[in-house]
Amino acid sequence: MPNTDYQSRLEFALDAAEQAQGLILKYYQNQDLAIDSKKDNTPVTEADRGAELLIRELLEKSFPEDGILGEEFPEKPGKNQFRWILDPIDGTKSFVHGVPLFGCLIGLEEIGENDERHCVVGVCRFPALDEVVYAAKGSGAWWKIKGNEPIPARCSTNSNLSDACFCTTNVARWEQLGLSKPYNTLCNGVQLTRGWGDCFGHMLVATGRADIMVDPVLSEWDAAALLPILEEAGGHFIDRDGKATIYSKNGMSVTAAMKDQLLQIINDK
Repeated sequence: MPNTDYQSRLEFALDAAEQAQGLILKYYQNQDLAIDSKKDNTPVTEADRGAELLIRELLEKSFPEDGILGEEFPEKPGKNQFRWILDPIDGTKSFVHGVPLFGCLIGLEEIGENDERHCVVGVCRFPALDEVVYAAKGSGAWWKIKGNEPIPARCSTNSNLSDACFCTTNVARWEQLGLSKPYNTLCNGVQLTRGWGDCFGHMLVATGRADIMVDPVLSEWDAAALLPILEEAGGHFIDRDGKATIYSKNGMSVTAAMKDQLLQIINDK
């Protein structure tokens, strides 16, 4: 039976992401959009900040004792076992270039005994596409396109690397981390390599449209919503060591059939 805590928070996250979509689209492809640079030289806009503030305000009303970790503002400690992890616009570079492959990510982490942490709810909404992929632990993963009814989100069952679609966000990161050999092996071994990056690439895996998505560098707010979606879709979200975690500063989405092949390739340096 579905966990009622997870379900109520999933319903909240779906509504909050839809409200954030409306705010974000007011800035999308706006020629007057102001773009600032953060300390790590990544871009941030009024849309990023505004969407996170909106979600935080909604959380304060609905779940005031839950903790909040977001990309743009300081962490709010919680008073219970739940912590929300927010990335208001994942793929800000796509957003500022007017490319629709950016998403609003809302993840929920449950903290257990001995500080064990599990991501139990994930929502990934693509404002410019009006699509959402979402999951709660034990309830499956779902994909909703515009006003249509949700359909199950399921990973591909393809087991042949030569038939696979491989996605990544930033090729330069592979070179910087000494991963050029695995990158070339994947590019030469798969049927199709594409730069459909950020959360969009991961959701392509969750919905069966790609088989492998690798981000050599990833923060926890980039990953928290992805892990439960991939697992409920029948796949994996793992680090380069094969661990299902959001805290390794890297992340890979992969189908069950290709997990072992990917780990072998990625660790052959």
